[in-house]
Amino acid sequence: MDTPLATSRPRNRWKTIVLSILALFLLPIAARAVLLAYEGGPGSWHTADWSSTGSLPNPGSEPAARVLVMSGRTGGWKGVFSVHSWVVFKPENGRSWRRYDVVGWGTPVRVNGWAPDALWFGNRPEVVLDLHGDEAASAIPKIEAAIKSYGYANAGDYRIWPGPNSNTFVATVLRAIPEAGTILPANAVGRDFRPFPYLGLSDSGTGIEASLWGVVGIKLGWVEGVEMNFLGLVAGIDVRNPGVKLPGFGRIGLPEQTATAAPAR
Repeated sequence: MDTPLATSRPRNRWKTIVLSILALFLLPIAARAVLLAYEGGPGSWHTADWSSTGSLPNPGSEPAARVLVMSGRTGGWKGVFSVHSWVVFKPENGRSWRRYDVVGWGTPVRVNGWAPDALWFGNRPEVVLDLHGDEAASAIPKIEAAIKSYGYANAGDYRIWPGPNSNTFVATVLRAIPEAGTILPANAVGRDFRPFPYLGLSDSGTGIEASLWGVVGIKLGWVEGVEMNFLGLVAGIDVRNPGVKLPGFGRIGLPEQTATAAPAR
């Protein structure tokens, strides 16, 4: 016969686990909200700065093929949670950059809607992936095929949470080039969205993933590290480049071994 003390122990253990999970995922979001309120920012889409940062060269001056994935913190309340990601590339001897984004109004997939290296809602983007030469030339046909076959390209397909959104689109592109060994930042909400429960290889092919529509899940892999997804928010540990991943903040730790865009010429 169970005593009241014996019954309370499992209950207290579960309570501790639940509170720990809530703290792990909600406290960083609260901290990010406070920081964003302190930093301020543009009050609306129309007053934000969308100009080029000047970080990319004139494509005509760089004959080699090149592929970049960029992400910049979005604005308003969404900036507490997430970044917006996009893809930029040019083929060998290409005379112009091609930028692909997904947005939440009209036809989702946009081509050259902004400068390839533009600020996003006034925030300077970071380079997530930068391929040059033969690596880029090999990746471009796979990227173009992934863009062409993207399953949420019709008006009305976009959904801010849990996806498909802009980060779902770029994550789909990156799945087409697992050899790049790159994933989107942990605070790219929507990157893990799938239209069905999933159990299999992680996006990079270096680990395993279990996910329920990108709402809850877990990943274990060399590129992904250890990640836990709760309501689209990701916490975890980066093993390859030591650091921690926190909701709202993304990765915090040693500099990643990721190439950066060349300065303007």
